[in-house]
Amino acid sequence: MKTILVTGSNGLLGQKITAAVLAGRQFNLIATSKGLNRYKVTKGYQYASMDILDPADVRAVIEKYKPDSIIHTAALTNVDKCQEQQELACQLNVEAVRTLVEICSEYHIQLIHLSTDFVFDGAAGPYDEEGIPNPLSYYGETKLRAEEIVKNAKCKWSIVRTIIVYGIVTEKSRSNIVLWAKEALEKGEPINVVNDQWRMPTLAEDLAEGCLLIAERDATGIYNISGDEMMSISELVAKVADFWKLDKTPIREISSASLNQAARRPVKTGFILDKAVRELGYMPHSFEEGLKLLEKQLHEREL
Repeated sequence: MKTILVTGSNGLLGQKITAAVLAGRQFNLIATSKGLNRYKVTKGYQYASMDILDPADVRAVIEKYKPDSIIHTAALTNVDKCQEQQELACQLNVEAVRTLVEICSEYHIQLIHLSTDFVFDGAAGPYDEEGIPNPLSYYGETKLRAEEIVKNAKCKWSIVRTIIVYGIVTEKSRSNIVLWAKEALEKGEPINVVNDQWRMPTLAEDLAEGCLLIAERDATGIYNISGDEMMSISELVAKVADFWKLDKTPIREISSASLNQAARRPVKTGFILDKAVRELGYMPHSFEEGLKLLEKQLHEREL
């Protein structure tokens, strides 16, 4: 049985990979994150505390467990925080990847690295895997620099690019655009939503499945793994309101320019998924199906 080590296992994607393995995927899982394990189930896999910013710690954990594959989900993904704290963003999104590439190359470990649609400027979306990157933000720049480091690795590697990931984690405090919109509208709070950016939102379970399919098949190269429905951010929020039968009156549609955000965002990204469908058998849920799964999980969490 193949051993996979996951970085950032306390995050949304990390937790979904753990859930998929526990649901019957044939892997020996080593979940790693900084500090304590925050996943609700602690049996059926091993957990190790690992500080991704400490090369000696990373090396010690990897040498101990000797994984066949590493799925690297840990990153600083807050776009404006990356713009404002560039040294931290560089450490987490670039230097940590450099450490992993060195170790994976040394021990011939398959590296599956998570990247983003923000490596593109959004002028020509949707993109296939051969699209020409041109990041607008420091976040996108760090993720592109990491991609280049991975591409030069002397081990099997894959880069998984994704878009706006949504889903539910163990702790109620964690949020994402779907849960944020739902909770704000339930309270009747006015929310500002941009109507001039287009994305393909990705169910976290689908992204986890894409990563595991790559690990199973020893697939190499770049793969687009996202949802397959293009929508504006305002359309996304309206769909959330409609699904939970919430009043849409508090939704205020605004332009991106009026937000005065620290980092620029691409206008229209989106991915062409043909390669992942053809080579991996990847089949994403529809956005409606994703919301139905969230509703079921929210109900289970309340029990």
